[in-house]
Amino acid sequence: MSKYFHSLSQTPHRLKSRMLATWTPDQEVTQVRLRSGADMKRKLRWFDLVSLGVGGMLGVGVFVTTGPVARDISGPAVFISYMIAGFSALLSSLCYTEFSVNVPVAGGAFSYLRVTFGEFIGYFGGVNILLEYVLSNAAVARSFTEYMCTAIGVSDPNAWRVKVIGLTKGYNELDFPAVVLVLLLTLCLCHSTKESSMLNLVMTVFHVIFFGFVIIAGFCHGDGVKALVEPRGLTPYGARGVVNGAAVVYFSYIGYDTVSTLAEEIQNPSFSLPVGIIGSVSVVSVLYCLMSLVLCVMVPYNEISKSASYAVAFRRIGWGWAGNVVGAGASLGIVASLLVAMLGQARYLCVIGRARLVPSWLAKVHPSTGTPLNATLFLGICTATIALFTDLEIVMELISLGTLCVFYLVANALLYRKYTLTGQNAPFHTLSFLALLSSFSLAFSLWWKLNKPWWGLTLFIAITIAVTAFFQYHTWSISSTANKNLPTPSCPSKWSVPFMPWPAAASVFLNVFLTTTLKTLSFQRFAIWTCLVTMFYVLYGVHRTYEAEEMGRIDVVEIHVTSTRVQPEKLDNVQMAIPYI
Repeated sequence: MSKYFHSLSQTPHRLKSRMLATWTPDQEVTQVRLRSGADMKRKLRWFDLVSLGVGGMLGVGVFVTTGPVARDISGPAVFISYMIAGFSALLSSLCYTEFSVNVPVAGGAFSYLRVTFGEFIGYFGGVNILLEYVLSNAAVARSFTEYMCTAIGVSDPNAWRVKVIGLTKGYNELDFPAVVLVLLLTLCLCHSTKESSMLNLVMTVFHVIFFGFVIIAGFCHGDGVKALVEPRGLTPYGARGVVNGAAVVYFSYIGYDTVSTLAEEIQNPSFSLPVGIIGSVSVVSVLYCLMSLVLCVMVPYNEISKSASYAVAFRRIGWGWAGNVVGAGASLGIVASLLVAMLGQARYLCVIGRARLVPSWLAKVHPSTGTPLNATLFLGICTATIALFTDLEIVMELISLGTLCVFYLVANALLYRKYTLTGQNAPFHTLSFLALLSSFSLAFSLWWKLNKPWWGLTLFIAITIAVTAFFQYHTWSISSTANKNLPTPSCPSKWSVPFMPWPAAASVFLNVFLTTTLKTLSFQRFAIWTCLVTMFYVLYGVHRTYEAEEMGRIDVVEIHVTSTRVQPEKLDNVQMAIPYI
């Protein structure tokens, strides 16, 4: 205890030393990865990644968020909300792809931010994406119970939940089927990643076929355009409702992030990662738009059920048997999305454990299964606990806020890395551009939110475009002066985002814009979470990482002495890594 209090007394010095400390991509891939002991097994190929990305996203959004958003936020124009969210997700996925090729480790956004902006920003991004994973998985598991009820013909979607008198509304319906599902998937993921991927592939194929059935049947037996314009037109809540809906349904696109966390388990990551990430986002965006459109074609938006929306919609058009099929298909899709999301969340926690920002036993990879066993079990229990009692509406917007925050940080990190860390721009120039870009994006967003005149929106967009164009020209000038054979800035990778800096700048703009459309309560809850995780970093994380770096030489040697799977090439890596600690 006295040692801990002594460490606390050195907090200011340690914060100054560690908050902005960065690792190189080579150190992440070799030195830091060795802290898990055994390696994860490289068994996944590009089609596994596409399947995992599609499976991870499909069951989440269309069955969980479409009904509530169409009824209360966007109206029949919910398909436009999905278009906006999908375009923003595609831009973010481009940023993720370039990072994942350059830093092929399981840390996802945590590793990308840590090698660019330092330890604290990486930690902040990592714990937020973890929160988003756990809450969204809990929410999706509860939706599984609703759709299973409809699959067997039970009219009340809450029939299998146990209502407890005396608990606050939203926390008073215990969902034991959701808990059982989460725990079973946790055990499956502990066994093997490849077998889990094959299970997901089978479920995803059936799920896509099921989507085709819903789309064709819905369009054939719905009321067509009439249902979209009655009773109050395509956009009964106005353009703002469409945009507000896009911020909420953004929660539906988080599955592609899981693909980047599998980088240590992929054969040929420089090819497979771009195909897996961009391919899955593109496929899912099209399916989401069609599925949300067909729901509003079958049922007027104000009559859509918030629970098990598609199953109820088929019953309304007289296809009771189809309602049962939809319930079964949706349940299968939800299981696939849960499987993928839980796969990703464990890898995030594993890599954060490698950095010593959480207890290091969470970083251990089991030598026989090649999976992060401790992290998988720990997060599975956390997810099951929240799924037991927390209603979807309570966490849905908080999930979107955390996701948008992380994707915003990753887009900024890509711009800084591309133009400063691996380019010729001075840090001040790039940071100034990022600050101006965020400021004008925020100004536009607040102008929109406060319902100000349209000329202000046009002005802020024009300024944002001008600032980005000037930055591009300035960067091109510096690069041309330094090397006339390089007319544009380049990043030494096998794959890079085309037309930079425009895609990343547009991603920053859209993430800021969608964030400001969320409700105030979401920001209040997010602020409380931010305070808690910052306190944890100050009281625990910074001291553990400081001590790990001071004792780094001993730490690396001990891991390899005790490892049961030491390989000669690994020992060479240790010898090469020690001088950098």
